[in-house]
Amino acid sequence: MANGKSGTWRNWAGNVTARPVREVTPASVDELSDAVRKAAEDGLKVKAVGTGHSFTATAATDGVLIRPDLLTGIRRIDREAGTVTVEAGTPLKRLNAALAREGLSLTNMGDIMEQTVSGATSTGTHGTGRESASIAAQIRALELVTADGSVLSCSEKENPDVFAAARIGLGALGVVSAITFAVEPLFLLSAREEPMAFDEVMSRFDELHAENEHFEFYWFPHTGNCNTKRNNRSTGPVAPVGRWSGWFEDEFLSNGLFQAVNSLGLAVPSTIPAIAKISSRALSARTYTDIPYKVFTSPRRVRFVEMEYAVPREALVGTLRELKAMVDRSDLRVSFPVEVRTAPADDIALSTASGRESAYIAVHMYRGAPYQAYFTAAERIFTAHDGRPHWGKLHTRDAEYLAAAYPRFGEFTALRERLDPERRFGNDYLRRVLGD
Repeated sequence: MANGKSGTWRNWAGNVTARPVREVTPASVDELSDAVRKAAEDGLKVKAVGTGHSFTATAATDGVLIRPDLLTGIRRIDREAGTVTVEAGTPLKRLNAALAREGLSLTNMGDIMEQTVSGATSTGTHGTGRESASIAAQIRALELVTADGSVLSCSEKENPDVFAAARIGLGALGVVSAITFAVEPLFLLSAREEPMAFDEVMSRFDELHAENEHFEFYWFPHTGNCNTKRNNRSTGPVAPVGRWSGWFEDEFLSNGLFQAVNSLGLAVPSTIPAIAKISSRALSARTYTDIPYKVFTSPRRVRFVEMEYAVPREALVGTLRELKAMVDRSDLRVSFPVEVRTAPADDIALSTASGRESAYIAVHMYRGAPYQAYFTAAERIFTAHDGRPHWGKLHTRDAEYLAAAYPRFGEFTALRERLDPERRFGNDYLRRVLGD
């Protein structure tokens, strides 16, 4: 177990920094428990950090920073139960590849897979789905190291009150050491990507959502253009994206050229509307069929900051039309597309889809570009439609707002009071969003 002084920790986007007193890299659950106990003896806060893909300071600490780099790998696969148990620090990309080799897959996933399984689930990472929900909603059991260093096993049958909350626990209830996910036999997805006018997507949104297992789209601000993506299960045959077209569209256009035009927009903001019109027409229609993680996920190498809100699904069209009208009448220059996805209602206390069918609207700005005016205006629209902010993405909401937005908020905070009365796992972000 590595201990010692550490330097400055930064998240992926570079907008959050922290200087912990020490970093610990436990290689077992016992070592993780010891690290939590030792922090308590020294009067230090404890936070676990994954790959830093959250834009909020969820994992920031000036105490002990737990790095789960050595807590990786599959513990066991139970084919009869349809589950896989993995160590908390396992990156999603490794889990997806390992499951595929075993002829298995998660049912749904987000559009990137760099995060650790515990980091992704603790903040509510999600993809898009008509019936299939977030990654956390696929959890069947988890193992949690609590404030006194004890190890708590949680499931619907064992400590069900903790299980109901800890699947999206924000790191506030303890340090997750292992997760058991539901898995299913490997299947194929056929993707259909197609440009479509904004007004057509708005008028057909309910239809497109109802007809497709997974529907999402991107709207390009300063234009009336969208790119849509529909993923549905397929009997095959496998027909992956070609090597050349995949490199050209997913690497050259979506990453290399996109990086260059964003850099130009940062230097000369007046060029952004023209660039947006070109970018929105750069990707052509295409279809392909492959195993799930090769369809759901995409490389994201251009760095940005992001805000995302979940609104009731029936409010999506009105909310997005307001967002477009706000951008159109403003002096804002927005070079990143707005991403829209959906999720069914789930039963997790602090899930953004808790108890209601939801649509997600994510706004982004290139790293280094001024984002505050855009995000402030967007957040005003989202909150007017009972929006719930993504826990790992930028927002200004506090415990008072969130207590009204989540019917089970009090259930979560009461559990936190029981499991961590001294706020061993607290930090400034959790103080703001959960209260004290």
